[in-house]
Amino acid sequence: MSRYRDDARALSALIEPERVHRDVYCDAEVFRLEMERLWARTWIYVGHASQVPNPGDYFTADIGAQPVIMVRHTDDSIRVLLNRCAHKGTKVVGDLSGNAGKTFRCPYHAWTYRTDGTLLHIPLAEGYAPTAQHQGLTRVSSETYRGFVFARLAPEGIAFKEYFGGSLSSIDNLADRSPEGELEIAGGCLRYLHNCNWKMFVENLNDTMHPMIAHASSAGTAKKLWEGKPASTPKPMSIEQIAPFASDYKFFDDMGVRVYDHGHSFSGVNFSIHSSYSSLVGYEEAMTKAYGAERAKKILGTVRHNTVYYPSLTIKGAIQSIRVARPLAADRTVIESWTFRLKGAPESVLERTVAYNRLINSPMSVVGHDDLHCYRQIQEGLAAGGNEWVSLQRNFSAAEERGGEVTANGTSEISMRNQFRAWKEFMA
Repeated sequence: MSRYRDDARALSALIEPERVHRDVYCDAEVFRLEMERLWARTWIYVGHASQVPNPGDYFTADIGAQPVIMVRHTDDSIRVLLNRCAHKGTKVVGDLSGNAGKTFRCPYHAWTYRTDGTLLHIPLAEGYAPTAQHQGLTRVSSETYRGFVFARLAPEGIAFKEYFGGSLSSIDNLADRSPEGELEIAGGCLRYLHNCNWKMFVENLNDTMHPMIAHASSAGTAKKLWEGKPASTPKPMSIEQIAPFASDYKFFDDMGVRVYDHGHSFSGVNFSIHSSYSSLVGYEEAMTKAYGAERAKKILGTVRHNTVYYPSLTIKGAIQSIRVARPLAADRTVIESWTFRLKGAPESVLERTVAYNRLINSPMSVVGHDDLHCYRQIQEGLAAGGNEWVSLQRNFSAAEERGGEVTANGTSEISMRNQFRAWKEFMA
């Protein structure tokens, strides 16, 4: 008998209000159930509309271990299809991206499909019985919001707007930072393997009790290098971006964190490590011309640290960068880092974005490897016996169990608890 699959109470018992069982990070069966339930029943980020600008353009990804195709159809709409031929199950697209023209053609037996998934042609179709039922490529429910394409594998379930609610304001702010209100993916993807459970990465985004410890060797060193410089000395971009990670507990606590139903959250309610970036020549002027002085000031003054769109997408609006979790196994996760160009903004804005992605998020980062080391240590440490539970008790309040939008101090573990309430909701 399956340990968790056949026992709903045992699965539910893994999550308590102030702690979670280590099996949610380590157990292979729990991971498989997450892919079948949590990742299938929620709205998962697939890609951005700018990656498929022309009819026939496609981009492939995996959602909950299932391969999908994001494609722009001939009517200019964006569709998400399962990447599986209806005949023998072959992936009809093997490349990461490209242009299929008007059709997808299976590389095994040449079954051909339109880019909306409908079946167009079967070689020697007369060889099949007249009563045979042939399907097209399975279409997945999808929504495009400000260019961000999300999909829900389950044919029925929670609606897009109901799932994300007020958390979509972070995507709005990211898009509004463009004088034209539009984004486009710029450059390639930094993609690398984390030897840990996907939840460790997602939880860490709004864990503000670790930066001054985990990043002491990287950000702490950068901060010391700049100590004693006159206040009037312009800071190099690298110092602006790295040093704030070494801020003290009070700084991160005062930042504030806000959570929403279904596991979403952001830190940086009041300010963030991005608040003191120097202005870039021509950018504020372009924003003021596009939006007016008051609205431009409000848009640029919103500098949230990390927004988590549970369970797959995390964004930094103030730096125009996103990271995407693609789980492979209970102890293996691929993390993708993407950067955006703000249409209508000076090129220097993109230069700052790319510099940040390289310094903080890339496989060659001097900051990101601090986290990577900690994730691996957690994954290995959880194999130790003696204590089967992981504590998430910091600043717990029973009132938060009621759900809804809640704002708390920045070092609270409320965002992790909020994620596990969502986990329990969709795993049931």
